This record gives sequence, structure tokens and C-alpha cells, in this order.
Amino acid sequence: MKKQTSPKIHFHYLSTGFHFSDRNRLKEFLLKQLKKKKRTVETINYIFCNDAYLHKINRKYLNHDTYTDIITFELSPKNEPLVADIFISIDQIKDNAYRFRSSFKEELHRVIFHGALHLAGFKDKTKEDSRLMRLAEDLWIEQYFVPREIKS
Repeated sequence: MKKQTSPKIHFHYLSTGFHFSDRNRLKEFLLKQLKKKKRTVETINYIFCNDAYLHKINRKYLNHDTYTDIITFELSPKNEPLVADIFISIDQIKDNAYRFRSSFKEELHRVIFHGALHLAGFKDKTKEDSRLMRLAEDLWIEQYFVPREIKS
């Protein structure tokens, strides 16, 4: 019988000079959102890297010779708690923020949420799937960045 452990989300930094704050709040938010989507979490690793590193992974494991901002690998068997590795290129996040005229912080969170949404069952291969993914990303961004109530 498998021992139950508390769910864990980890952030790993392979890209030097990159670090962000409020990680615990983000981890709690992700766990809450995935729970709403009926997914339990054993371990999710977010690995922040550069373009070259993610390009190698894309070529080696997906046979795609292109640059990308994120690759999500769900490693858990079907109907089991989530075990996943999510690789994010900080270089692409910077480029996306510039291209889409958003802040680095918003684009970073959008991509982090994108990976979690894949684990929740969202796809993005068709136009309609991409539209639904974008709506879900926007909702999570809105919910995450909503101003906190001021208590009197």
C-alpha cells in the first residue's frame, strides 16, 4: 500500500539570475485550482531554464526542432495523483512579455498556469482547444491577481 504524503509543488532554477517571490501563495493557488478540476497532486516540478536547455528537451523527447516556452510531462499513471515535470524557458517568457505587451510577471504566471491546466486536462492543439485554454488562463490570472480585501 502506497503511503499518502502531502502534495508538493517544487520550483527549480536552472536559469541563473532568475527567482521570484510569493512562491508559497502560488503553490497553494495551484493546488486549490487543480483540486477544483478533480486532480490530486503528488508532486509537480516546475523547472525554469533557458531556451537552449528547453530546445534540447523538445528535440530529444518530442522530436520537435523548435523553441517553445513550456513543455509539460505528466508522469503519473491514469487516474493516479499527479506526478509531473513542467519545463519553462525564461528566455521565451521575456520574449512573450515583449511581444504581447504584458509584464514579465503576468506572462510568467500565464505560462505556469498553462502547464497546470494541461495537467487538469486542457489541450491546445486545435483553435477551439486553444481558445478554451486561453479563457482558463485568463480566469486563473484574474483570480490570482485579484486585489486582496482591505480589512477595516
